Amino acid sequence: MAASSISVDKKRSANLKWLGKLLRQLAFFALLLLLWQGLAVSHIWKDYLFPGPLTVLDSLKGLAQDGSLLTAILVSLRRLALGYGLSLVLGLILGLLISSNRYIEETLGSLVLGLQALPSVCWIPLALLWFGLHEQAMIFVVIMGALFSITLGVDAGIKNTPPVYLKAARNMGSRGFALATQVILPAALPSILTGLKQGWTFAWRSLMAAELLYTTVSLGALLESGRDFGDVGQLFAIMLVIIILGVAIDSLIFGPFERMVRKRWGLAR
Repeated sequence: MAASSISVDKKRSANLKWLGKLLRQLAFFALLLLLWQGLAVSHIWKDYLFPGPLTVLDSLKGLAQDGSLLTAILVSLRRLALGYGLSLVLGLILGLLISSNRYIEETLGSLVLGLQALPSVCWIPLALLWFGLHEQAMIFVVIMGALFSITLGVDAGIKNTPPVYLKAARNMGSRGFALATQVILPAALPSILTGLKQGWTFAWRSLMAAELLYTTVSLGALLESGRDFGDVGQLFAIMLVIIILGVAIDSLIFGPFERMVRKRWGLAR
């Protein structure tokens, strides 16, 4: 009975904590909307330069009704998934190679570190020369935007594995694949996850920059068409969609993994 009562109390406490967080977030964003509306009606800027929330909502409705918004979201997410998926595979391989061999670290590792400092938008002119105005150009930019962050995250995670863990595991007979999967990987997971998350952020930004140059139905193309037609309401609407998608991907995909890692390492709050 006592254990059951403690379990119920914990569940109730977790529900109250979640409800409190939700209410605070709703209050915060409601305040932001009121501030936004207040700035719009104050006419500090012209209406065609700074639209209010209702104008942006009308633009969203129009894009949703003609189907262009859903199509743009699906196209952009498909490109993101393909580019990020390829960069994930390549980044894991490169990170493992760099962390496992001193000579590769001194050569390839220094190159990766230098390329990481290069803004991903710098790859766009080269992608256009190599692939032209084609889907492959955007996917290439996404890959180059995410690849090096993932590589360095994997490399840092493996190198930062405490030596005492390795010594203890070897003393207990752990070798090879078992050592890598049962000791090194769990210890390196926080840094790897940080690299994956940073890589996804760069991939998303790179994709939006590349889509501004490619006139197909996509979120970036809708931004560009809003600029061409002077429709600031559409610009604000697409920017909000990009923000919402980014937050949703971060919360639904990376959020559960981060909570799992924090719980495993005793950092859960």
